[in-house]
Amino acid sequence: MNEKSYTELMKLGAMKRNQLKENFVQDLYIDMLLSEIQLTVEKEKLLRKIDSAIDSRDKRSFLLLSGQLKDINKRFGT
Repeated sequence: MNEKSYTELMKLGAMKRNQLKENFVQDLYIDMLLSEIQLTVEKEKLLRKIDSAIDSRDKRSFLLLSGQLKDINKRFGT
């Protein structure tokens, strides 16, 4: 018979709750990291397109792309 005492069961329950909290925090950090990477890549692409529009003197594209960059900066607070 492998019955556990009330104290042992409570300790196991507390350990499981702590593990769930740690997993949640870890998942949150991973999500934040992925969002940051996605934002950085998107901004870099826009900046390259803006540079290209400047080089080719394409005012319309420049205004459109710089507006998109402004929107991203507003949305993510950067």
